[in-house]
Amino acid sequence: MEDFIIHNEHLQLTQIEFLYRMLVAAGIGFVLGLEREFSKHSEKEELFAGVRTFTIVSLFGFIAALLSFILNEWVFAIGFFGVVFLVAIAYWIDASKGKTGGTTEFATIFTYLLGGLTLMGFLTESLAFMVIVVVILSLKVKLKSIIGQLTQEEIYAFVRFVVIALLILPFLPHKNYGPFNVINPREIGWVVVLTSGIGFIGYILMKFLGTDRGILLTGIFGGMVSSTVVTWTFSKKSREVPSLSGNYAMGIFAAATVMILRVAVLVFIFNKALLKELLVPLLVLLFTGLAVTFYFYKKRTSNERLKETIPLGEPLNIRDALFFGILFTGILILVSYASTEYGDKGIYFSSAISALTDIDAITISVSKLGGDTLAVLTAQIAIILATIFNTVVKIGLALWYGSPSLKKHVLLGYGLIGVSGLIGFLILNS
Repeated sequence: MEDFIIHNEHLQLTQIEFLYRMLVAAGIGFVLGLEREFSKHSEKEELFAGVRTFTIVSLFGFIAALLSFILNEWVFAIGFFGVVFLVAIAYWIDASKGKTGGTTEFATIFTYLLGGLTLMGFLTESLAFMVIVVVILSLKVKLKSIIGQLTQEEIYAFVRFVVIALLILPFLPHKNYGPFNVINPREIGWVVVLTSGIGFIGYILMKFLGTDRGILLTGIFGGMVSSTVVTWTFSKKSREVPSLSGNYAMGIFAAATVMILRVAVLVFIFNKALLKELLVPLLVLLFTGLAVTFYFYKKRTSNERLKETIPLGEPLNIRDALFFGILFTGILILVSYASTEYGDKGIYFSSAISALTDIDAITISVSKLGGDTLAVLTAQIAIILATIFNTVVKIGLALWYGSPSLKKHVLLGYGLIGVSGLIGFLILNS
């Protein structure tokens, strides 16, 4: 039988577990102290707490938590107030010398808490907190640089986005209303947040990462949620800055490629049985998308040397996002009508209509029904058709909103992707 250091209803701790958790606690303190000591050394400032102090504070929290189980539950709280008191004295001394920064002091208090958390067995959580704190501490110079470059308009845009996403969206009714009982205010609000959020992220990435990397990353991240929105946003941007059309094409095709991966993941989550026959058609689409994206990436690298200042536009365009939300609602009503009036055949029509926004809704729906109330092949064909029609929709968006140069790029790239979708469709039906 294992030797327990402590064994009660709240905590069971063997000698091996004690040693392991103690080492983790010491390691957390060591890493945080190492970052603080290196930071202060590089800035040539006096050191309040370094490797040794942080390690001891973490172990102190560890021991105090242990004693709170052995002696009295107030031990850890008393130890916490003791650390706060000592840190407050150190801060007062530094403040009297004209130093007002308190990052190291708060990190010291936080280290004590992590030591106690480690004793409780929350090792993964403690290490995760440590990583977050180390990243925040080490990004001091970078964060100051970024904050210094922000304008008042960008701060207000961020505040507006937070208000919409965190204060308005969660309180919208999560119920269905209207024709066919498909108008859901929460879902429509999510579309508005998504649309405006992608534009805001693209604005920030392009401002701080540069044109090339900003567009590519926005395309990749945007494709995780809506490649249609990315195509729509970048097409409008290409008209504002025609010289960036090749870059925007790269972002558009990156989003389209990620969309294929998203479809595969959704099918895998909701109905793995459908993925077997869908795998080859999806791989054809995926490799075509990767090839097209890589082509425009190389073309951007070799042919475009941008020197002009890029007009980034509005940080947060709520007006366009609301328009997209209204469009999304109209599409939902049309899809419901087609399914009701035409039965199984309406599924294919619904796939085409759903592709006007994106293909997540139809992919999830037919994946759930495939093999149950809907034939497996019918569900698979519906997903491929949605992908093809969505490609057609994105071509239309680019041709309507894009610059002349982007239109040529899109006809070439999406043309190849569309052909690969038709090949996948033929493979599926062979």
